[in-house]
Amino acid sequence: MTSRRTRSSTPAATAPEGGLPARAASALKPLDRHDRDLFALRLARSREDLFGPLARLYGHRPDYAAFADDLVGVIAEGWAARPEALRRLDLARDLEPDWFLRETMVGYVFYIDRFAGTIPGVVDRLDYLEELGVTYVHFMPCLKPRPGDSDGGYSVMDYRQVDPRYGSMDDLERAAAALRARGMSLCVDLVLNHTAKEHDWALKARAGDPVYQAYYRMFDDRTLPDAYEATLTEVFPAHAPGNFTWYPDLGKWVWTTFNEHQWDLNWENPRVFLEIVDVMLFLANRGVEVLRLDAVAFLWKRMGTRCQNEPEVHDILQALRAACRIAAPAVIHKAEAIVSPRDLVPYLGAGVHAGREGNLAYHNSLMVQFWSALAARDTRAMAYVLRTHFPTHFRNATWATYLRCHDDVGWAVTDEDAAALGLSGPAHRAFLADFYEGVFPGSFARGALFQSNPGTGDKRSSGTTASFCGLETAVAEDDRPGIDTAIHRILMGHALIAAFGGIPLIYMGDEIGLLNDRTYLDDPDKAHDSRWMHRPAMDWAIAARRTDAGTVEGRLHDGIATIMRARKAAPHLHADSPTEILDPGVDGVFAFRRASPLGALIGLFNFTESWRAVPAAFAAASGATDFVDRLTGAVVVPSDGMIPLPPYARIWLT
Repeated sequence: MTSRRTRSSTPAATAPEGGLPARAASALKPLDRHDRDLFALRLARSREDLFGPLARLYGHRPDYAAFADDLVGVIAEGWAARPEALRRLDLARDLEPDWFLRETMVGYVFYIDRFAGTIPGVVDRLDYLEELGVTYVHFMPCLKPRPGDSDGGYSVMDYRQVDPRYGSMDDLERAAAALRARGMSLCVDLVLNHTAKEHDWALKARAGDPVYQAYYRMFDDRTLPDAYEATLTEVFPAHAPGNFTWYPDLGKWVWTTFNEHQWDLNWENPRVFLEIVDVMLFLANRGVEVLRLDAVAFLWKRMGTRCQNEPEVHDILQALRAACRIAAPAVIHKAEAIVSPRDLVPYLGAGVHAGREGNLAYHNSLMVQFWSALAARDTRAMAYVLRTHFPTHFRNATWATYLRCHDDVGWAVTDEDAAALGLSGPAHRAFLADFYEGVFPGSFARGALFQSNPGTGDKRSSGTTASFCGLETAVAEDDRPGIDTAIHRILMGHALIAAFGGIPLIYMGDEIGLLNDRTYLDDPDKAHDSRWMHRPAMDWAIAARRTDAGTVEGRLHDGIATIMRARKAAPHLHADSPTEILDPGVDGVFAFRRASPLGALIGLFNFTESWRAVPAAFAAASGATDFVDRLTGAVVVPSDGMIPLPPYARIWLT
């Protein structure tokens, strides 16, 4: 009932012809009748998805009607400015709304400067991405950051400019067109929780403008900050303790969750929502097809909580998605929410937000459980967590699956999940941090701690996929069997993320086994942040060895490219096919079924360095019929009724 009242009371709900707010009508006036009608149809389609949550967020405010008028105007201006080529893409995506759910999707992620120096340099390397079958390319933060320490580019001072070290916004638009011509979609980061303190809004706020001070969360004294701090956690306790910063020239405390130079936006102010929609559509009209919405869990603040994952966050994300769907429906949204399993699922839409919120979210739990199982040689926790906490599939949404990314690994193993398996949560988390630092006896991994907090016992870890998998150790010791084993670990992981469900993301350099880069310690702007260890520059001399089958680079590159080709040839892996966790009854083996209309695909993965065997009857009962491994094309021949699994084996049966 509330949503119906909201819909009928907002100016945007009136009939499009002759009933649009003045700003919107003015924006649409130069368009032909077809494009005006198309806007009206899309506004009608998404009206409730847009104004339902906005009424909950802002409907109590006296300026709500004016805000709603302005919002429709901003969206109409975005549509009016949309290039013809992108309008055609919008129509194609309306006709094929499952485009991003298909088994043909393969992602690749990099920092522009680390991969190719500049944006034009990236365009020169697109053949390399085609070799891997890439259809989704994530340019890590490329919007103009503050000078100096910028939290890896996530302290943005201008959403409408590209980092000048990489090129210009025109370069970005040309790159997007070049990608699109090859069937690749461009993903760009849009930081939602904060701006750099050098952003124009922040500068105006600091100069005393009350309009822009209301864009942020500012306090005259410590009364409210102290009350909030009672339940807040620290994101970067080692170098950015606390959540508030005092500015003497401003005479105020500013909410700074992440770093002193990152000012939290005040999403209780509808003008912030309006500004971000305008920015989103600006980027969409430059050819961005995937908006990675950064730090979304922190958007809404509520006294007495951790100020993370509050219900209003999901209203904001649904409304942002609806706004985009009206003016740029070719664009999808990916939520960067690295949170507990319980809190993660809603970012892909749950309850009233099902099918309406985000299209993609990082499967942080799959990543954590992969590394946990690899270190422990035990898949019980992995199976338990993935079976217990996650639905088998989503409506109009799916996962981004990955082994590593630009960020640290936080060992998100809850005490409750550990206890369910007879483990100690603190002890297991400490084991994983020690193992991937390389200090646990017998560890094959090499890495470093990130933001270790002695007060809470929290330890997070940095390191490349290859170094975590033992390649660095084996190469240093010239251990040929160890190198072979590390390669198999890496390939098993990529076979897992390619089949589990969603879009697999290859992090730059994993396909050629790049190792930890410790030169970051020589840069004063990076030395405090061990995450730069796993952000090495692409070594194109090493990459050139990918064509030599006898090298580590050749084996990894060919192995990962083969996995992605097998993925594209398996329609069972469409994201609409549910992922069901199976119990093969064999220690160290992880199994799942993708239940598709074409039949089942069974994934079997041996997380140990020893041979294992799974009953053929188990695979048959789970839906396997032909016993041909879709990864290799080889016939899987049971022995004495058992399917043999070599160390770190990966098999897809259909």
